[in-house]
Amino acid sequence: MSFMKGDLLTKTRKLVKGLAKVEPLWLKAMEQAPPVTFPRAEGTIKPMSLPEDVYIKKFYKKYPDSKYQDPIKISGFNPPPARLFGWRVLELTEQGVSEEEAMALADMEYRSEKKARKEAYSRLKQIAKLQGKKPLPNPYPSAIKEIQAKEKKFVDDRFHNPETVKLAEKMREERAADWQNRRGAGDW
Repeated sequence: MSFMKGDLLTKTRKLVKGLAKVEPLWLKAMEQAPPVTFPRAEGTIKPMSLPEDVYIKKFYKKYPDSKYQDPIKISGFNPPPARLFGWRVLELTEQGVSEEEAMALADMEYRSEKKARKEAYSRLKQIAKLQGKKPLPNPYPSAIKEIQAKEKKFVDDRFHNPETVKLAEKMREERAADWQNRRGAGDW
């Protein structure tokens, strides 16, 4: 019935009228009190865009490594740098600064903040070294390093888990045996 247009009531009426189906007991009751139909959206749904999305795209062109940071972190309190950049450009343009100057200023602020974060972490490492302690992990890692840290346990597991190593060895033996069978039979 998925090829027929309409709701359940319309489809059932067509099937009963065409003698493809026996009239169900509920049909007359449903005709007297048909179910509510909700209006459908006209055409396709338009993609949602925010005012700062234009500047975020420009930010990603300039800093492609930032693409790996989620632009909408629902579970985080700190918005990603691209979104902050877009907000800052919008804020400056609302204050009367030209778009080029606003982007240059927001870019300068982004670079200075990034530099300050690097300096803060290097100072943190120096303090830990002076105290003879192991330095803390970087509180501002790059998005790529965050992804690699999440994947590290799976990569390590691939080489050090005995079950995985046995499975890989078994697959190698099967592949070698299959190759020998093909070579011996002459089926290339």
